[in-house]
Amino acid sequence: MEFIQDYNPLNNVWLSALVACLPIVLFFMCLVVFKLKGYVAGFLTMLLATLIALFVYDMPFDKVVSSLVYGFLYGLWPIAWIIIAAIFLYKLSVKSGYFDILRDSIIAITPDQRIQVILIGFCFGAFLEGAIGFGGPVAITAALLVGLGLRPLYAAGLCMIANTAPVAFGAVGIPIIAMAKLVNVPAIDISAMTGLMLPPLSVFIPFFLVFLMNGFKGIRETWPVLLVAGLSFAIVQHYTATYLGPELPDIASAIVSIAVTTVFLKFWQPKNIFKFDTSKEEKKNDKTYSTSQVVLAWSPFIILIAMIVIWTMPGFKALFGADGVLHFSTLKINFETLSGIYQTQPVVADNKAVKSLFELPIINTVGTSIFITALISMLILKVKVQEAASTFVETINEMKFAILTIGLVLAFAYIANYSGISASLALALAHTGDAFAFFSPFVGWIGVFLTGSDTSSNLLFATLQQVTARALDIPEILFLAANTVGGVVGKMISPQSIAVACAAVGLVGRESELFRFTVKYSLGFIVLIGLMCTFIAFVIPDVIPVVSH
Repeated sequence: MEFIQDYNPLNNVWLSALVACLPIVLFFMCLVVFKLKGYVAGFLTMLLATLIALFVYDMPFDKVVSSLVYGFLYGLWPIAWIIIAAIFLYKLSVKSGYFDILRDSIIAITPDQRIQVILIGFCFGAFLEGAIGFGGPVAITAALLVGLGLRPLYAAGLCMIANTAPVAFGAVGIPIIAMAKLVNVPAIDISAMTGLMLPPLSVFIPFFLVFLMNGFKGIRETWPVLLVAGLSFAIVQHYTATYLGPELPDIASAIVSIAVTTVFLKFWQPKNIFKFDTSKEEKKNDKTYSTSQVVLAWSPFIILIAMIVIWTMPGFKALFGADGVLHFSTLKINFETLSGIYQTQPVVADNKAVKSLFELPIINTVGTSIFITALISMLILKVKVQEAASTFVETINEMKFAILTIGLVLAFAYIANYSGISASLALALAHTGDAFAFFSPFVGWIGVFLTGSDTSSNLLFATLQQVTARALDIPEILFLAANTVGGVVGKMISPQSIAVACAAVGLVGRESELFRFTVKYSLGFIVLIGLMCTFIAFVIPDVIPVVSH
């Protein structure tokens, strides 16, 4: 039985969009007003979206159920698996005792916790985003910052905001590469436009993070190092995105920014050292560590970088292809009931079936690379097998509600996408005429909120952005890039991201607190990006790169 998505089921674009918006409104209300636990908010939101899909969008019951199961499974693998492996790796470092050495080595670079947040949350987080994506960067960096003494809520919130700058080029540029392939536009062109829009945000983020921690006083005391970190990141981001493509901007920018900032800190430190918890007496650490001890302490994360490099190499990926020797390690489940769901114009150029094959890669997934890193680290750090096993069980036990939350919000995401609810919202904004230049980033923002992924948002709305741009006679790469850039600030309020961040810092069940912390900033950022897009479209259109095909 076929189900062709109808994006205007109530025969009124705005009324259909209003109904489609109800699950999002409910989610906001659950977290901001009623302060419910994440899995409760996720369940209620999923339930409302299911009812709307059934009774407003006339989605067949079997396809509704299959969409929910598909989404829930995707939440478990690969997403929850990445977070479980990342937290397990962090816990092994702590249990071994080597995390204390790692912490002291960071303090040796700078004891100022404002700058530590920039180095770990912004710089190192960007590297991880560029390499693995999928929530892993926030999980790892937030856990590290908690280990350095930051309060869990602050660590999670600051890392989510810091993670905005690199999301567009995350996971080796997949968000832009996937979009470019879908709309038949060279990836380098979308990358160049994105590389023009993002650098101002990249320079601003370190200053904004310090402002959140310590106000204007903090900015006055640390502005030289913030400028060095942000400017070095933005310059490399712009250059690589414009001339090399979408694969390297995050990794190259992060490495340069870490190196330049660390060198700068050898010659400059703020006069006043900032600590979050000044009530605790600072214990002077007179211990000195050998180079080998420091290298050992950092070894889990050095190995992680090496593993990520291996996992992203084309030759390694080829092992899991149809003719690869490890192709058997990818389990496949075909949801036959989903094969009859079709997206239609203007969301796609021609009728297109949604993905119905669920792939479960046992080895060829980021979570497994992190887990193998943890096993190698266990041997290097001399953690006993029994202790490592109990640590893994402890990690699963602590994360059981986080895993449930991630599964539920992904189930909501898939029912919203497969029923047409998501597209109804975007189409309403596309009916705003020239004002769509302002609302174009909002489409990407909504997409990431719904799916938790800039890649998914780009695949969901790229054709809509392209069609609308052509209708308004505005270069299409502006709106394609706007979808990507708008999506990066939707990441900090995505239910999936909220659940991952809370799991990483032990705040499971307190998702509403983190959501209230980030939502106002996400809204502020998306308005500014909308204004930037409008300014480029109507005031300085000459800066838009010429499409190369």
